[in-house]
Amino acid sequence: MDAFYASVELRRRPELKGQPVVVCGSGPRAVVTTASYEARKLAGIHSAMPAAVARRRLPDAVYLQPDFSAYREASGQVMAILRRNAETVEVVGLDEAYVDLTGIFSPKATMRRIATEIREETGLTCSIGISESRMLAKITSELGKPAGLVVLSREEALERFSAESPGLIPGVGPKSVAKLEAMGIRTLADLRAQEPSLLERSFGPRQGRWLHSRANLEDDTPIVVVHETKSQSAETTFDVDVRDRAELESHLVQLAEELCRRLRSRELEGRTIGIKVRLDDWTNVTRSHTVEGATNDPAVVVPVALDLLRAYDPQRPVRLLGVRLAGFDGGAEAADDESDVPPGGQLQLGQAA
Repeated sequence: MDAFYASVELRRRPELKGQPVVVCGSGPRAVVTTASYEARKLAGIHSAMPAAVARRRLPDAVYLQPDFSAYREASGQVMAILRRNAETVEVVGLDEAYVDLTGIFSPKATMRRIATEIREETGLTCSIGISESRMLAKITSELGKPAGLVVLSREEALERFSAESPGLIPGVGPKSVAKLEAMGIRTLADLRAQEPSLLERSFGPRQGRWLHSRANLEDDTPIVVVHETKSQSAETTFDVDVRDRAELESHLVQLAEELCRRLRSRELEGRTIGIKVRLDDWTNVTRSHTVEGATNDPAVVVPVALDLLRAYDPQRPVRLLGVRLAGFDGGAEAADDESDVPPGGQLQLGQAA
C-alpha cells in the first residue's frame, strides 16, 4: 500500500490532500509512522525517522497522531479484496501482502484488476511488483511507487541492480552494509563476485551462504497463507527514562492488561509470560516464566510479570518496558498490530511468527 497510514488519514480528511502530512506520536522519542509523498519529496521524511527530526525539517507539515484502529479496518478491507481474487495470499503487515500468481493465465491483468478494485472500494492506492520470488517482488514493488505496477525478471534485476548497495536486499541492515564496505564490498556486483567461503568466514556459515544467495537475487521462500503465532507482546518507550519502581510497575500492569485484552479478542492463550527491559544505556534484558495452563487472564499474567520485574530489579533508569506471552495452543494469521499512543510513552503491540 502507498503511504498507507497517511493515505487512510487523507481519505477521511480530503482537505489535506496535496499537503505534506506526517503520522507520528508527539513524545520526544516518537518516530514517524509514515509520511505522505509530499512530505517525502519536500524534506526526505520517512518511516522510522525521529519525529523531532521531521518537525525540524518540515515544521509547516500537518502532524497527525496515529489511529491504528482505523488502519486495521482499512487493512481488512484491502486484504479481503486480495483474498477474493487469489487463492494464496500471505499477509505480512497491515499494509503489505504477497500473492502467489502461479498458474494464473494473465498475472499482470489480474493484479491491475485488484489494484482497481482496491482504489474503487477503499479510495486507497497500492504499488505492485511481479517477479519470480518474494524478495524480488518486494524490491520490484518499490520501483513504481506510488500506484505503479512493475514486472521484472531475475535476469533483468541482476543487471538493473548490480551497482546498488547490498542494503537493497531485505534483511541486509546498516551494520552488515558497513561491515561489507569495510571489506571493500560496496555493490551487489561486488558481493556476487566474492567467494562464499570468504563471506562464511566473516559472517558465519549460515549468514555467509545467505548473503551470497541474496547477492545472486535467489530466494525460494514460499508464500504461506497462515502463520503459527509464536508470541505477542506489548511494550512502551518512555518519553523520559523511568527509575521509580512503582511507576514501572504501574506501566507494566497497563501493558499486561492491554495485551490480555488483545489476546482475548483473538482467542489466543499462552503459557510463557515474559518481560523486556531496555535500560538507559540500551542494554536489553528479558526474563520469562512458564505457567501450567495456557492463559490470557490478566489476573494470571500481571502477577507473574510483576514478579519477573521485581526479581530483575533494574539498577539503571528504564527506557523501554514490555510484556510478552508465548507458547500458544493455536495459530493466527500474522499481521503487525499496534495500538494508540498512551500517556507517557509510545505503545506498540506486535507478534512474532
